[in-house]
Amino acid sequence: MCGKLATYLRICGYDAAYALDRGVEADDRLRSLAAAEGRVLLTRDRDLAECAPSGDPAADAVLLTERDVVDQLGELAAAGFPVELADEPTRCGACNGPVERVASPETDGSPVDRPDYVPDDVGSRRPGWRCADCGQWFWKGGHWDDVAERLDDL
Repeated sequence: MCGKLATYLRICGYDAAYALDRGVEADDRLRSLAAAEGRVLLTRDRDLAECAPSGDPAADAVLLTERDVVDQLGELAAAGFPVELADEPTRCGACNGPVERVASPETDGSPVDRPDYVPDDVGSRRPGWRCADCGQWFWKGGHWDDVAERLDDL
């Protein structure tokens, strides 16, 4: 129920796992996975938030009441979680994998396999990043500016 929120948190540099990306839906499985990985549960489900892994919901879960992602980010900021764009992306917004900087159109003299959707100047005149897990490419463009503007309004 918080997939868009997970994407925003990844853009902010958080290691934000999304249960449905892993095919996990059952509350007990979510709790045990969060405990095993040392994660805080972000949920709109009151029962799930109240039954946090350690038994202390304040330590292990944040109950979100808002539906809109920007409002949810505001709730997280109010709960003490910094919500701001990282100077450089560290996580893939799509899969949560680590991203690596693409310094030039070539690596070790070999051309980089650049997808068609990536502008030609990414990696040469402006910085770009590629997910080490899924291969998705990222760069600072209009979408980055839109996210920055939304976060600035918090």
